[in-house]
Amino acid sequence: MQRPYSPSVRRRRLAAELRKARENADLTGAQAAKRLGWPHSKLTKIEAAKQGIKASDLTAAMDLYQVTDSTTREAMSRLAKESKERGWWWKYRDIFGERALPDWEAEASGIRNWQAQLVPGLLQTPDYTEAVFRAGNAQDDAIVERHVQGRMERQQILNRIHPPRYAAILDEGALRRWIGGRDVLLEQLQHLCNMATRHNVDLRVLPFANGEHQASNGSFTILDFPDPLDTPVAFTETVTASLFVEEPAELATYNDVWANLQGAALTAAKSVEFIQQAMRELSSERQSDE
Repeated sequence: MQRPYSPSVRRRRLAAELRKARENADLTGAQAAKRLGWPHSKLTKIEAAKQGIKASDLTAAMDLYQVTDSTTREAMSRLAKESKERGWWWKYRDIFGERALPDWEAEASGIRNWQAQLVPGLLQTPDYTEAVFRAGNAQDDAIVERHVQGRMERQQILNRIHPPRYAAILDEGALRRWIGGRDVLLEQLQHLCNMATRHNVDLRVLPFANGEHQASNGSFTILDFPDPLDTPVAFTETVTASLFVEEPAELATYNDVWANLQGAALTAAKSVEFIQQAMRELSSERQSDE
């Protein structure tokens, strides 16, 4: 079965191919735009993957850049077509946004996630997810249900025949916070232990006792892709916005922070033991209450 593709990744790859073809034709952006009869801003947006390209415009650009190889032209046309497709997440654009993380996850070969306050979305149980979105009773039941459905469907990426490598580092706080109450949290912690046994999942815990680290400013995700042309992307979000980071210098900083977290976190085996101990403490507290 073919790996699902990401329209965002395909658009970015096409942009890189067009930029390379223009440079091989020894044309500046301004020269190419003038000869194509386009505003320079249009070419700039296409090469930055901020704008798609029509089939007729792509043909004109390939002709100008003297891209004559039929296989290359066909591949670029296919990228242009696939960049306009809509994945399963499109029906949930009201909760994911139009530039959605699941879009990029679809084609990722590796996903690295640091989570400070909550269990990562890809590892949440339905009841835990519901409790997250019901916090403060600020959401209608229908909206909460859509969030749960969307997140559960997003998790199917880990169940594919060829799933991405998923590495998650959780702060101890994500394990201790009573999201949904004791029983929901106990089920969630058991689910983490179960997921940790999967060959494609590397789950680590960063205990409070291990002290300071470089990621105290918030959670983030780094996505790696199998094609060398598709450079990694980092993702982070705030209360009101989501940010995708693609600049090499900024990505290097995220990678450095990830390396620091890995060094500070427990090993995979000790992390499972830590989670199991947290479960025993929760169970003991429940028995005391009874």
